[in-house]
Amino acid sequence: MQIEQFYDKGLAHASYAIVSQGQMALVDPARDPKPYYDFAKANNAEIVAVFETHPHADFVSSHAEIARTTGAIIYVSSLLGADYEHNAFDDGDEVKLGSLTLKALFTPGHSPDSISILLLDADGNQHAVFTGDSLFIGDVGRPDLREKAGNMQAKREELAKQMYATTNQVFKKLEKEVLVYPAHGAGSLCGKNLSPETFSTIGKQLKENYALQDMSEQQFVDTLLEDQPFIPKYFGYNVGINKAGAADFEESVQAVPRLDRDTQLQNDVLVVDTRPQAQYKIGHLPNSINIQEGGKFETWLGSIVGPEEQFYLLAENQEVLESVIRKSAKIGYEQNIKGALLAPALLPDTSEQTDLEDFKADSDRYTIVDVRNNGEVKGGKIFDKAIHIPLPELRERKNEVPQDKPVMVHCAAGYRSAAGQSILEAYLDVPVYDLSDAITSFAQAAH
Repeated sequence: MQIEQFYDKGLAHASYAIVSQGQMALVDPARDPKPYYDFAKANNAEIVAVFETHPHADFVSSHAEIARTTGAIIYVSSLLGADYEHNAFDDGDEVKLGSLTLKALFTPGHSPDSISILLLDADGNQHAVFTGDSLFIGDVGRPDLREKAGNMQAKREELAKQMYATTNQVFKKLEKEVLVYPAHGAGSLCGKNLSPETFSTIGKQLKENYALQDMSEQQFVDTLLEDQPFIPKYFGYNVGINKAGAADFEESVQAVPRLDRDTQLQNDVLVVDTRPQAQYKIGHLPNSINIQEGGKFETWLGSIVGPEEQFYLLAENQEVLESVIRKSAKIGYEQNIKGALLAPALLPDTSEQTDLEDFKADSDRYTIVDVRNNGEVKGGKIFDKAIHIPLPELRERKNEVPQDKPVMVHCAAGYRSAAGQSILEAYLDVPVYDLSDAITSFAQAAH
């Protein structure tokens, strides 16, 4: 038996390969199937099965492509209502993989169609459980993503109650030595308290995971629903893509139009400029937003730009351009890219340069806009008079920003405020400044 975890830090997503006697199964594969093909080849294994624990909201899965390419069978809950060819894999169902047995556990709560996969060894002993977004290390899956998406829709309170039943009737009854392999780690927006650890045991989670402690159903529901992070714009869109089965990854990536850097762009189409903020501020195109290439690019792209919007994708060099195209495809946004290009020679617009000493001398002369998330602001404002508009909502709520004074945008470290400045400066008639990473000194002083 061999279990391999593949971890994508950008989306904090974990997928798995299980190998036994030359047969290989995958659990919750990422959009790019190549790492799994390479692993199968290196281990002289044949991919015969792909398990989807539920239709994921935060990334596009390659399950349909892998099945088309390898002939592997896709196993999903019949409740998912999958549009692709598959075998139903419902509570108690078993699939043989070499000397191993993979058994379906119905574990609703994050979604109404969630399953976990219990791995039994050659002797029938419980060895590991692949929990998808049901049980995380330190947390359970948020219950508020399926009110408007998927084959089955459910209210958050209803799903929270289902999660209570799942924790008590399924996970708490597994052997304490069972290894826990979730689909996400710290940084994912599919939960609120995920550990940086990427695997654990049931026994350890019974001791350390707040959601597995003894409490009443109502206490559990109230605790679980409290302080969940924001829901990116792309989440419901990805549920739909995964229910239908996505197009082939490389084919989709190569289909994105690569444009000459001096191509005349349509004025009414958004430009997503991925260059470092210092370059962007010196010169950029009109109608552009600065979403910098970085560890969470795909999350912020899908949080700021809606799945129905077309956009141009702009980068500082060819290597970065190809990287951000592939990252866009991880959330199904490659088909929204009207064209990808390098930064042109003529960049007519500039951003205001912040006079930090002036701001320190009299911050009351500015309207301060805090673009941090609700949970961060709940932990304490850095400037008492700041207007709070989370970055994912800023484009829709920009008219709430007064125009009687210059505007200063801040976040927690400088990445989001650069995007916030680029959004507001195209709309407001007053100067818009970015406090950038100088915010850290103000935050220390505030606390």
